[in-house]
Amino acid sequence: MGKSKDNQIDDLIKDRVYQAKLVTPFAVLGIRTEEDWLTHIDYLPLDTQLLAPRDSLAKEVCKQLQAYLTEPGFMFDLCLHISGTTHQRRVWQAIQAIPSGETSSYADIAAQLHSAPRAVGRACGANRIPIVVPCHRVIAKNGGLGGFMNASDGNPLEIKRWLLRHESA
Repeated sequence: MGKSKDNQIDDLIKDRVYQAKLVTPFAVLGIRTEEDWLTHIDYLPLDTQLLAPRDSLAKEVCKQLQAYLTEPGFMFDLCLHISGTTHQRRVWQAIQAIPSGETSSYADIAAQLHSAPRAVGRACGANRIPIVVPCHRVIAKNGGLGGFMNASDGNPLEIKRWLLRHESA
């Protein structure tokens, strides 16, 4: 049985949000861009219909994400449009300084920024450009995973585990 006309229209509206949908081993990545800026990478379910890049920037974002999936030490070179509070931007900048294959704790970043671990965690949860701004590299002080994507269990932590294993290989 095919989709109803309303469901087809809903799918078209959802597709307009993304300039590409790239499959990975852990999720389909919904790529959003505005003008010359990468604005969002969303983790979508693996059964999400793929979408070929609609423009040259989306094509470049997909190319760089695929390079990262092949070589975890790949350095992204993309123009990012990161909107957030001053504190969030400082946290995201600190996160981008964590090399692939390494981690830092919420507490360590908080101490570096004269902040609090929970505030760092909230900034990580507000990150709209995961992988490129690698919030998955921030873990609990005791070495545990901590949270990911504003979750403390379930599929988000499986994605975080996958990314950390990928980078430690």
